[in-house]
Amino acid sequence: QVQLVESGGGLVQPGGSLTLSCAAKGSIHSIFNWGWYRRAPGKQRDMVATITAAAITNYADSVKGRFSISRDAATNTVHLQMNNLEPGDTAVYYCNAALSYYSGREIRDDYDVWGQGTQVTVSS
Repeated sequence: QVQLVESGGGLVQPGGSLTLSCAAKGSIHSIFNWGWYRRAPGKQRDMVATITAAAITNYADSVKGRFSISRDAATNTVHLQMNNLEPGDTAVYYCNAALSYYSGREIRDDYDVWGQGTQVTVSS
């Protein structure tokens, strides 16, 4: 019933910047938490940044000071601004949401909704 649609990935040079976006589509009631995760080949999926409905943010140590997560409640969209990108940032980036949505006359919860993933490649 609900989909997260990601955009903004691409190829950038080291030191460059990218902004990822993720929009929740469907009959959204409320979004409790947003998160960005990434997975490089042969590695597990790791948390990059999270933001709560109260706008409390948390970042992985490896991206602190370089990445910034924000959300737009009016459009049910979360963004990840990535600055000073490094080759180690190369990965598929996934957005995640914990939310509630309308299902007929009822409101249901889904705490594990994932986007389709978008490739970020940092290379010369």
